[in-house]
Amino acid sequence: MTRFETTEGPGETTRIIASYRTLLHRRMVLFAVLVTALCVAFLFDVCTGPAALPLKDTVSAILYPAASPRPVATIIWDVRLPQSVAAVLVGLGLALAGAEMQTVLNNPLASPFTLGVSSAAVFGAALAIVLGVGFPGIPQNWLVAGNAFLFAFGSMLLLQSLVRLRGLGADALILMGIALFFTFNALVALLQFVASQEALQQLVFWTLGSLSRADWPKLAFVALVVSIVIPFSYLAAWKMTALRLGEERAQSMGVDVGRLRLASLVRISLLTASAMALVGTVGFVGLAGPHIARLLVGEDHRFFLPGSALCGALILTIASAISKLAVPGVLIPIGIVSAAIGLPVFLVLILQRGRP
Repeated sequence: MTRFETTEGPGETTRIIASYRTLLHRRMVLFAVLVTALCVAFLFDVCTGPAALPLKDTVSAILYPAASPRPVATIIWDVRLPQSVAAVLVGLGLALAGAEMQTVLNNPLASPFTLGVSSAAVFGAALAIVLGVGFPGIPQNWLVAGNAFLFAFGSMLLLQSLVRLRGLGADALILMGIALFFTFNALVALLQFVASQEALQQLVFWTLGSLSRADWPKLAFVALVVSIVIPFSYLAAWKMTALRLGEERAQSMGVDVGRLRLASLVRISLLTASAMALVGTVGFVGLAGPHIARLLVGEDHRFFLPGSALCGALILTIASAISKLAVPGVLIPIGIVSAAIGLPVFLVLILQRGRP
């Protein structure tokens, strides 16, 4: 046995190291492909619109706006770039939130909207649109977005506080989230019942999701939230990987599961609330992005979290371009398009995974 260990052990170790390096190389290649695809999709999205602009003119207007014709620079910087940047930020944020949600709840069907965050955001927006009611101090042009953000973020904090006070686990968290979901839906239905025709139309349009609401001040706010959340999310990557092995094993590795879940839910609520405040309801990205990333890079959250973010950004950027091309002269709500293109891709990947 001793001779076997001394002769075979080093060779086995070398094989494992070589296999790990091959895996890392494969993942780096996949990341390079995703980043390249996102850049191509982003440029295509900026080029797309009622006014057809060649790629050369588009890139020139992005890099040198002062040297470009004023109409072209206005179209690019005031209309198309905000929408395209919003697609990247919102897709990235929702997919990252979905990846964390699926891990901390140990539920592959979880998404940023599982715990009623979307319903809370819709209710906040409905209060502003139908009744003109908002939190004190919010500027009028931020009233709908501010209400949506604060209600979504507040509902998650309330939910987590109730669960921690009772000492309940992930299953109870999901059940209470479902209760909040139906509660806010009922309140939204009540507001729809008393709303005027104009307010009702605005509310329905808001719930469908639209990138046309994006402007640079709101984009700066979402970018700030995303840039703050991402480092904390990545620092918790190894703990989330351990959590995938089970709560007991994660605790044996020194992971405070309750604290990890609380911090993760705070990050999820910030990402989801800021995304919905900017564009309204955009479903499916937070569910499909993490699953696609999991099929590509596996469960190691050092790669799974950024992979999910890139997949989500790519899905929504492609959806943004399609929303402008599907019906000439009509901008289809982004929430409809993201579900329409995301579902087939998601089903194909799942069916391929199930093949022997």
